[in-house]
Amino acid sequence: MVGSGDACADRGGIANTGIYIDLRPAPSRPDPVWPIIEVSSLPVQASAFQPRPGLRQRVEAAHRAGRDVVLTQPDQQQALGRGTQVLAGGGGVGKSQLAAWFARQAIAERTDVVVWVNAASTDQIVTTYAAAATKVAAPGADGTDPATDAKAFLSWLRTTDRAWLVVLDDITDPAQVRGWWPPHGRTGWTLATTRRRDAVLTGGGRHRIDVDVYSPTESVAYLAQRLTDGGCLHLFDESTAHQLGMALGHLPLALSHAAAYMIDQEESCAAYLDRYTSAAPLAKLMPAEADSDDYGIPVAVTLLLGVDAADQREPVGLARPALGLAALLDPAGHPDTLWTTTAVTDYLASHRSTGAGVPVTAEQARQVLRLLDRYGLIAHTSADTARSVRIHAQTARATRETLTDPSPVAQAAADALRAVWPDIDHGTTDLITALRSNTTTLAEHAGDLLWHPDGPTLLYRAGISLLNAGLHTTAVAYWQHMTDQATRLLGDDHPDTLTARASLAASYRLAGRTADAIALEEQVLVDTVRVLGEQHPGTLRARGNLAASYRQAGHTADAIGLEEQVLVDTVRVLGEQHPDTLIARGNLAASYRQAGRTADAIGLEEQVLVDTVRVLGEQHPDTLIARGNLAASYRQAGHTADAIALQEQVLVDTVRVLGEQHPETVAMGEALRAWKSTT
Repeated sequence: MVGSGDACADRGGIANTGIYIDLRPAPSRPDPVWPIIEVSSLPVQASAFQPRPGLRQRVEAAHRAGRDVVLTQPDQQQALGRGTQVLAGGGGVGKSQLAAWFARQAIAERTDVVVWVNAASTDQIVTTYAAAATKVAAPGADGTDPATDAKAFLSWLRTTDRAWLVVLDDITDPAQVRGWWPPHGRTGWTLATTRRRDAVLTGGGRHRIDVDVYSPTESVAYLAQRLTDGGCLHLFDESTAHQLGMALGHLPLALSHAAAYMIDQEESCAAYLDRYTSAAPLAKLMPAEADSDDYGIPVAVTLLLGVDAADQREPVGLARPALGLAALLDPAGHPDTLWTTTAVTDYLASHRSTGAGVPVTAEQARQVLRLLDRYGLIAHTSADTARSVRIHAQTARATRETLTDPSPVAQAAADALRAVWPDIDHGTTDLITALRSNTTTLAEHAGDLLWHPDGPTLLYRAGISLLNAGLHTTAVAYWQHMTDQATRLLGDDHPDTLTARASLAASYRLAGRTADAIALEEQVLVDTVRVLGEQHPGTLRARGNLAASYRQAGHTADAIGLEEQVLVDTVRVLGEQHPDTLIARGNLAASYRQAGRTADAIGLEEQVLVDTVRVLGEQHPDTLIARGNLAASYRQAGHTADAIALQEQVLVDTVRVLGEQHPETVAMGEALRAWKSTT
């Protein structure tokens, strides 16, 4: 088994990575099973969904005019579309719903490959492309580096004869997509949605189609269907519905809020129109600046009407603070387990609009999610556990503007995200990706608030997860930003600043920038000794990190010298069974093996395995790594039978812990077969 080990960046400590040697051949993969569908984030079809035939016809007309787009007919066996369509428009106009219609149409027509991407960040794009690369068995994608796999997927799209559709949903910053646009394939096409109108979005042969609000006819049809579906057709009046649609600016988001409010309050179109047009005081709570696309009337007015009504329903007084918390998180979704944490229930209890201080249970927190879902303020579904709670970006933006003091809610959100973050990232890719994106969104809104009072615990955990996920280039940029922030807010010599610098150096090393890693780690070691002292655990980790970079650079003797010192000091300071001691022994064994001292490596690794099982348990990933490394040393020493027996045990345990299709499992099986073939 391979890996750098989990990098640890506890507050006041230095990032520490266990280094293990990769002796496995590249794994083989089964042939793809077509069609390939990668649409876990595909939005649920909206209530009373309007098919928008005019917009769809414009997409079709663009193709007929030679503008590089085709809508595949149901009786065709292969999609002929090519090119990229960018659906541009303000928040709440239905861009994602229209894109989702095309995705569902492609799925129904058995298009070979359909991929839906949350395109708000490069991280999410790369992760989704990498998953798709594995599914289509793209050449060059081996599961070890997400960025490499993502590039392999783009290359596959460029040359494949398979029909494909890639949807890039919600591009919030064109720079995040630079270098990641799908190619103009012969057999596929790309559809993107964005609120931005930057010229760069229409470069490279991309054609922009502006998505406007509903037509008057569509507004009336929406209200009629939504009220009918809600069992409230008696509230509908066509003449007043026309007026209401006009008053709401035919904005789909606003119409959705209005219809939900009417259904829950048993309020007719006429009564709602009267309430809406008389709500000037509420409009002042959400200023016109939120109307970024000149709808004419702020959607915040409708939003607050819904919140007021929801706040009066059971559980009473929780809708408003709950919406405020959701508004600080990623609109693309967060896990609903976050709402059962003590951080969230305590926040809701202390900030409920009625009866503040009355305890809130986890069940009540879940009930408020369902309440907000019914009012159309959020979307809550169990279909995607990693992103089961979503909020429209426009709703979130309007809600944030009502927060008079964002500090308590930002701290609650940060504590909740940290509470639901697994101790081990393995086997939870979708969840970890969602937690990272939510951390990024929260940091954008909360700014320096996340650095106090308890330090950047969540921010640093997100950075470590980038290293664990193999996103090393992204990790370099992230930890450089963390280092800059820590220096600005805490000073050069603060332990958290030293942690950020050490993690940046670890990112350099894992990204292959060994010289940069060594230079920074030598500086970090000097500063850590000065600030924390020679025997502080942080100093020991700093020496271990520097030794790991020396080994990677081929300076094996220097690495061994440092690691022997680190092991002696770690045993004295932390004890024989401390996890840092186990890592120190494993690192020294790796250097011994690299130096050809196989017997010394085996002696240490046998001890590490026994201690790791006792301290961490049989099924911990570090235990599997320890067994795999010992097996590698056995094989290097010529003890092939022992190596194979141990590797077989590791494979069985890895299947149980990570699953049969996990890249680690597949690679381990390939290594075992290779070893057996040489006996």
